[in-house]
Amino acid sequence: MTELPARRLLLVHAHPDDESINNGATMAKYAADGAHVTLVTCTLGEEGEVIPDELAHLAPDRENLLGPHRIGELAAAMKELGVTDHRFLGGPGRYHDSGMMGVEQNERPGAFWSADLDEAAAHLVAVIREIRPQVLVTYDPDGGYGHPDHIQAHRVALRAADLAAEPAFRRDLGEPHTIAKIYWNRVPRTVVEERFRRLDPAPFGAVAAVGDVPGVVDDERITAEIDGRPYLGRKAAAMRAHATQVEVAEGDAVFALSNGLAQPLFDIEYYELVRGEPGSAHEKDLFEGAGSPAAEGAHA
Repeated sequence: MTELPARRLLLVHAHPDDESINNGATMAKYAADGAHVTLVTCTLGEEGEVIPDELAHLAPDRENLLGPHRIGELAAAMKELGVTDHRFLGGPGRYHDSGMMGVEQNERPGAFWSADLDEAAAHLVAVIREIRPQVLVTYDPDGGYGHPDHIQAHRVALRAADLAAEPAFRRDLGEPHTIAKIYWNRVPRTVVEERFRRLDPAPFGAVAAVGDVPGVVDDERITAEIDGRPYLGRKAAAMRAHATQVEVAEGDAVFALSNGLAQPLFDIEYYELVRGEPGSAHEKDLFEGAGSPAAEGAHA
């Protein structure tokens, strides 16, 4: 057993690539600063569309090998970000990508969307009680843009945070732990609109809409921002590692998903504090006001 670093950050995401797009700069910054960064990914992203022609054979309607391939992409992305603790909820393949809302895959056996909430949350409780993070980052109740796996990731993360703190729940999973601060991924509307106004869509040609960016809210909802500009190169490299899902243009300012529509790549990442006490009116550090982290004495 070894002592974990004093500051511990947990992120819960639905599919490989979500973490790099939403939080890549934040993860790289805290990893470089010596914090323990733990990523829990809920599915392998088996239902994703494949961008490169040379990898099209991996698609679910062909060889159906996209999930195992994306395990390798995620490992490569984490190496770029300097994150060494990345896990799949319940183990790789325990929960299956549910596809977009309303498709038949939503109800398929093993689909994350149809998983029992407390059963899925228990897997995360074990991680929370092991790592004992002060900060949790996940999606809002809509999952940022309505994808069923994102919505379910939100539900599982919040349920696990509650259960992990409950002394009567599953003591076999470890000693109870209360997460001091919980954040949702956000982007302020004025920032998105400004970035789109000056976006050069090359080499993609067409431009996405503001509504295509997950988690856009009015500026007053933003409570924290992380300046990731020194880590833009790492974030872009991590996104490029997810080559089946993301294409990043030269210069690291623009990317596109499988729809081929250009979006800005954010080097400053934004959050809304939804549980816990803020350290200041507009936080520059997610750990502000999280108390004395060393007192937890977490081990790994």
